[in-house]
Amino acid sequence: MAVAEVLTQAPIAIECATSFGVIWSALELIPGILLSGPIVYVFRQRKYLFNHLGELNVGMLLACTLIVSIALTVLNQIQFATVVYSPGVQPMHYDHLTAQWVLGYLLGILTVAPSVLAIREAVRQYGWRTLVVRVSESRSTLESACFTGPILAVLVWVGLAQPHLRNLAQVLMFMPVVWLALRHGWQGAALGGTVASLALVWLMPEKYDHATIQAEVILAFAISTMLLVGARVEALDRKAERERQEVRTALAIAQRNVHLGELQLRMAAQALEQARETVRGGFTMMLGRLRHLQPAIDDGGYQRVALAAQDQLFGISDSLHPVVWRERGLAAALREGTVARLLDHAGVRYWCEFKGPVSSLSSTVHLAIYRTMCEAVAEGCRKRDVSDVCVRVRCGDADGRRWVVVSIVCRSNLVRLPHVRWDDLLPRLVRTTTGMGIKAIRDRAAAFEGYARIREIPGGRQISWLMWDL
Repeated sequence: MAVAEVLTQAPIAIECATSFGVIWSALELIPGILLSGPIVYVFRQRKYLFNHLGELNVGMLLACTLIVSIALTVLNQIQFATVVYSPGVQPMHYDHLTAQWVLGYLLGILTVAPSVLAIREAVRQYGWRTLVVRVSESRSTLESACFTGPILAVLVWVGLAQPHLRNLAQVLMFMPVVWLALRHGWQGAALGGTVASLALVWLMPEKYDHATIQAEVILAFAISTMLLVGARVEALDRKAERERQEVRTALAIAQRNVHLGELQLRMAAQALEQARETVRGGFTMMLGRLRHLQPAIDDGGYQRVALAAQDQLFGISDSLHPVVWRERGLAAALREGTVARLLDHAGVRYWCEFKGPVSSLSSTVHLAIYRTMCEAVAEGCRKRDVSDVCVRVRCGDADGRRWVVVSIVCRSNLVRLPHVRWDDLLPRLVRTTTGMGIKAIRDRAAAFEGYARIREIPGGRQISWLMWDL
């Protein structure tokens, strides 16, 4: 690059040697990359520009850009200080030239470097093929093109068609930069700055136009500011995404813990089933020996005790892990499980309604629905003013994920309500729950990224909750 720059400047240095002097021509051959290269190298090697993850530090990029612009301006000042003026030639105003040089270098670097670095970072993150697909299919890209392209086209058209509005059109070139920065972060500001700078130069009527220089000052300020703002917006987006990922991870761990807890309950239920079989075998053997020793003994009382013990063990086992759910799934557990039998025996009318692909949900969600349903039914019957209970399960898809909404509708019928055996029902319902009521329902729903609510309806109350399946 240095050699190419020298070869580019060589014809100018040779042609102007007789007019400006040999020293000026020798300084003209010094490539600017010999000054800017070491500065950029120091910023890069000291990890000022890129951190250990390869992410760009926009603030340090702007600082490096300003230092390079000043260094190149100093080289120009030294070069023009050696000019040998012919008699009668007015010396140049270095104060005006210094401002133009710094602005020119600064805007030139901001036009090219941030866009190249934005493309580099995108390629490093996605690869060329994936990047092309993402850009072509991205809705944000379409929105940006539909907004930025027409706005710049209108401004260029106004500037060319109405010369008295050219200055206003040039000043307004910063608008796409602001919008893209707020929409896409510093990468959007970089690409928008490139396009806006090219459009600004396109409207320039002549070299060193004063109005264009003023517009360049505004545009350079806008690009620098929006690069910083865009970097901050992107950092906040990354932080929010990390927090969302941490929440998802925590929820996934919570759901796995729920699944592990259900497995442990299933093992305990199976152990109780084995104990139930052992108790039945023990009572059978004991009654057989009693008949052998005393054939005339009445063993009816022993049999009732044995059956009561077996029923209690079965009830505990079924509350830990429903047998119906193990054998026939969630729908059978809701329609014929422990809660359904308890309500039916106590005189409460109970039924279920299903809509959607409920069977496609994971087993963990199935168990969570069943456990939460037990809590909700117990909470709904707590005030002893319920005679009808309806369970409604709705399932669907959204954004590639399955959701399920469960509603427990508890209503009161004045004819059936006095016949409900609450003293027998409530203690058994409580044994199927944690006893925490609505708090347990909300906690279970939150573990699956959902929420729960309870509200009063005409003639009763409704408890509903939403769950998402990972």
